[in-house]
Amino acid sequence: MKGSIPESKIEEIRQRADIVGLISEYVALKKAGRNHVGSCPFHKEKTPSFTVNSEKQIFYCFGCGQGGNVYAFLMKINNMSFPEAVRHLAVKLGITLPRTFSDEEEKRRSGLKQELYRVNTVARDYFARQLFSDGGKNGREYLRKREIREEVVREFKLGYAPPAWRYLRDFFQRQGTALSLVEKSGLIISKEKGDYYDRFRGRLIFPIEDIQGNVVAFGGRIIGEGEPKYLNSPESPVYIKGNNLYGLSRSRDDIRKADGVIVVEGYFDFLSLWNAGIRNVVATLGTSLTTHHADLIKRYTKNVFTLFDPDQGGKKALERSISLFLGRNMHARVVVLPEGRDPDAFVRSSGRKALEDVLSAAQSAVDYYIDEMIGIKTTLEENLESLREAIPFMAQIDDPVERNLFIKRVSERLQIDQALLKKEVGKALSADEEPAASGAPRQERAAVDLVELSLIYMMVEKPTRIDQAREHRILDFFASRELRGLGQSLEALRQAHKKVSVADFIEGLDNGATKRKLLEYAFADKYTDEKISERVFVDTVMKVKARWYREKHKELKTKLIRAQERGDAELCNQLLKEKERLFNEQKAL
Repeated sequence: MKGSIPESKIEEIRQRADIVGLISEYVALKKAGRNHVGSCPFHKEKTPSFTVNSEKQIFYCFGCGQGGNVYAFLMKINNMSFPEAVRHLAVKLGITLPRTFSDEEEKRRSGLKQELYRVNTVARDYFARQLFSDGGKNGREYLRKREIREEVVREFKLGYAPPAWRYLRDFFQRQGTALSLVEKSGLIISKEKGDYYDRFRGRLIFPIEDIQGNVVAFGGRIIGEGEPKYLNSPESPVYIKGNNLYGLSRSRDDIRKADGVIVVEGYFDFLSLWNAGIRNVVATLGTSLTTHHADLIKRYTKNVFTLFDPDQGGKKALERSISLFLGRNMHARVVVLPEGRDPDAFVRSSGRKALEDVLSAAQSAVDYYIDEMIGIKTTLEENLESLREAIPFMAQIDDPVERNLFIKRVSERLQIDQALLKKEVGKALSADEEPAASGAPRQERAAVDLVELSLIYMMVEKPTRIDQAREHRILDFFASRELRGLGQSLEALRQAHKKVSVADFIEGLDNGATKRKLLEYAFADKYTDEKISERVFVDTVMKVKARWYREKHKELKTKLIRAQERGDAELCNQLLKEKERLFNEQKAL
């Protein structure tokens, strides 16, 4: 149930609503093939790009990126809440809803966030006590191994969740707290028979605070063996993934003083730097950097040092962060740690001074992109591929002086006429100029892995492909953590025999590049022929796998060169065996 409205009623209303008829009350629509088209009500445009599809019950503006189902339209156009949009449509359709929103209920709903903050604070203190109890010995020992000082542990109120199913649940019940409220916080999970069990068990606990210092969620790191290694709270009325940076409520004053911030990926990267006395740092909680993250950072500084893990996921996160920061006219530098070490390991082994030296020598994001992302190519095809990737990237740079310098250096690197390159970038700028002005950032549009995303869409469109994807283990080959998570969600829905429409799946996503691109796919209807569609699906699966193996071969090559330079014969042999294993594995596909 959403609020107190039964899910069955919400779905009944959505299915019975005529999205074309409803939107026609606000927008003049004309039939165009399978769709209806009109001028967008959410931004000014000369050429109509607002499109509605009655079959899929969705709308999308190819100009500003606004889109979703019938509820999303009403919420946006009339500034309604979700319950208000549901009630509005129910009245239009003559559907009776249970009476749910009395004045008393509204007061209760307005106080829900405060109640969840209270529940989370109580849980944080409970976990902290457990860490320093007899039962928390494993957690304390683990923190000692990671060399996190006790004062830092206490400052960030790290905790421990005992390895049992009902400790926290029973604690709240003894306190007289409604377990349904604790469930809303994500701390406990409901069972089929109406009881609850603890979400976090046998884990080191990291309380997550919003910018005001309210406890909004938790992260848990398994102690010992087990999966997943890290587990975060689900979204709740007080917690939206991608809207929070770990530690920012504590470090924002230091960021202002230093006029710079170091961005890392995980809890221990953050804590190890803080432990070493480096306080102008934040962590992305293991998620991809989002536009909200970048906007949060920009409140305190325009100077950013990205310090991500050296694995493939870290490289993808780094590339995305560069585009986000450059698109906001922020000054980004890329920190590459020696010998491929992660920030936590480096600062513990080498200390604060060594890290500060690396920071002071960090390349600008532009230099890093040219040297590492474009690099030195040996074939015409490689140069063309680099050029295709570089043009939209350069178009994201808002500062015209910096953009022109970038164009000059790329033309020199790829040996391409500068005037021609400038012209191509100008075309990309013109194509995106109006959408960017109307609230759909250019950098978000280029940030999604389109190959992996197309697989996700094909799985949504035809659920039997979820089974095929599982057989191919294709999610194991995804570079994007976000898209891998979406794929896993689809697998879970499939296993639970739950149906999900394209409209509902897309509407459940956070607003951003992924949602907008999926809406574009929904309107494209590229492959209506079943045989062609199936061939495209299989080809895309193979393309994702081939790219994964290509990246693995690159990583092994780099490691092999370093091992040869150090004269490490044993490691060279291991790497050569791994290279041969990968080659045979790929050949067998």
